[in-house]
Amino acid sequence: MDVYEAIEKRRSIRIFTEGVSEEKLREIILAGTKAPSAANRQPWEFIIIDDGKIIDQLAELKYQQNRRIAPREGETQDDVERKALFQKKSFENASIVAVCNKKDQAPSAWLCVENMSLAAVADGLGSVIVSYWEQYQEEAEKLLGIPEGYELTCLMKFGVPGEEGFPRDKNPSAQRRPEFSWLHKNRF
Repeated sequence: MDVYEAIEKRRSIRIFTEGVSEEKLREIILAGTKAPSAANRQPWEFIIIDDGKIIDQLAELKYQQNRRIAPREGETQDDVERKALFQKKSFENASIVAVCNKKDQAPSAWLCVENMSLAAVADGLGSVIVSYWEQYQEEAEKLLGIPEGYELTCLMKFGVPGEEGFPRDKNPSAQRRPEFSWLHKNRF
């Protein structure tokens, strides 16, 4: 699969029928480390998480975080609760990798994350990014034993897709902007 096809096929997958082997995770992580980084610092670190108890705790943290999100226009608190429960359930059957970075060097880690997402697509796998913020990020970092000077960039879930994900033009969260509506020349 060429890179343009992988980019076009990449979707956020939240339902998995099964996870992937540690060997496959290592291949995906290695692809991530081929990303550019500022001054070639390679500020990333990875944690493969296969302990069911830790995965359940991370899923619960994500649930607690998401159920506190204010409803969007046209949504109710019940809709928020339903989405939060879905996020929690999405940890099932997934292989989990925590992507960490040296503090203040997160942009390079996000380039690594994109490489990992595209590598998964090229292998016929699904992936999704899970982010935490505020006290939930602090709790996740403590749970994962992330040392001083580092921070959790995100969790990535990988596995055999149990869904296709939303087509780019039908995502219920937000419509995609028209192509090139974001492009400017010489000045904004």
